Amino acid sequence: MSQLIHTACDAAVAGAAAGGRPQAHPNLVLATTILASSLAFVDGSVVNVGLPAIRVSFDATGETLQWVVNAYLLLLSALLLLGGAAGDRFGRKRSLIVGVAIFALASLSCAVAPSMSWLLLGRAVQGIGAAILLPNSLAILGDAFTSAERGRAIGIWAAMGAIAGAVGPVLGGWLIDTVGWRAIFLLNLPLAAAAIALALAVVEDGQVPADRAPVDLLGGLLATAGLGALTWALTIGSGRAGWNAEAVLAAVIGAALLLAFVWLERVRGERAMMPLALFGSRTFAGLSLLTLFLYGALGGLLVLLPYVLIVDTHYSGTEAGAALLPFPLVIAIASPAMGALAGRIGPRLPLALGPIVVAAGFCLLLRIDGSNNYWSVVLPAVLVIALGMAGAVAPLTTAVLASVDHAHTGSASGFNSAVSRTGGLVVTALLGTVLAASGQELIAEFHAAALAGAAIAVAASASVFLLVKA
Repeated sequence: MSQLIHTACDAAVAGAAAGGRPQAHPNLVLATTILASSLAFVDGSVVNVGLPAIRVSFDATGETLQWVVNAYLLLLSALLLLGGAAGDRFGRKRSLIVGVAIFALASLSCAVAPSMSWLLLGRAVQGIGAAILLPNSLAILGDAFTSAERGRAIGIWAAMGAIAGAVGPVLGGWLIDTVGWRAIFLLNLPLAAAAIALALAVVEDGQVPADRAPVDLLGGLLATAGLGALTWALTIGSGRAGWNAEAVLAAVIGAALLLAFVWLERVRGERAMMPLALFGSRTFAGLSLLTLFLYGALGGLLVLLPYVLIVDTHYSGTEAGAALLPFPLVIAIASPAMGALAGRIGPRLPLALGPIVVAAGFCLLLRIDGSNNYWSVVLPAVLVIALGMAGAVAPLTTAVLASVDHAHTGSASGFNSAVSRTGGLVVTALLGTVLAASGQELIAEFHAAALAGAAIAVAASASVFLLVKA
């Protein structure tokens, strides 16, 4: 479900592509990119609904269960920019096919996983595949159409992402109820096969320039290791063990690795996967904080809400998936109007007020008590959060691209897309105590998480007021 709002950040990657490469079958190229991206959309939508069933199947602890989400997000977040750079160096068509194939094989591995360790390994490899396929499918999309046609193509791609975000949790919940959680990973296989077949048949890759800079592999490794260590520290520290010596050591190592990553990117300059010149713009820094906080709060919600509805309120998987259905629908309907409003009055006010509305929606989640009525308790909170997200998400892409010079629009859009996943990664690492609870303790922990989500949303608003220019 969270993949729906990621489409706004991802669309900027396609919008920043050079455009205009002749394609014999541009509409089939569009279909190829939709199928490839749908792997990430569908998988990201349904796995959260499957967490309770996975926990029962492997008798998993709350801390281990977090990694079903974070093993994927970690590799996707850290390697997203590297995956795009690989496409520039080795060819986007080839990289797309390789990424889809990796994702498909990892999905099959998850479906037949005999243990939780095997499942987590499969999820991590899925993240690698997604980090390769997603930026290259978007670059192929943006590059296949002229400027006049690109807006329509990206709009169709985003609409299909909205449909996947809406249908995915319901379909996934039904599969979990009728077949079992393993089926949600098998769902990826026909999509992957169709994407590879179409890519081989219709995508025409241009000549890869001989003077392309080498891929920043060391930067990618440092970012992955640093985020991994920090995520591990947060997972332990937020769990029942608390901030013991292992958690503190992991945090120190993670911080040191991330500092080394920043130093390396400074040394590499414009050849870095994350050029530090981006942060010469105060507005870009503020928008990056907004993205980190807002998408982090939402990522936590989309893990916890279906989990609580299934475990404590005894919803079926199908019902829990359907409970979130209004969320993508409201965003899809309201975003164009919010984008038009931002175009008239400027993006700063909608970007600042949207997170405040999201915070109000999180406060409405405090009414969930285990015996709640969906229509009077759950739905109002979902609607308010969706309206707030629509207000912020709609102008975000335009604001990010406008905050840097033309030479850095590709890097800025890719970084913003990676940051949106990193927010979910960090917040999910803090949910161990909630996922380990049950009964009234689960409701109490969920209420605490909702208040924390509201505070994070307010911090997102503050980052706009303090850093983003009017």
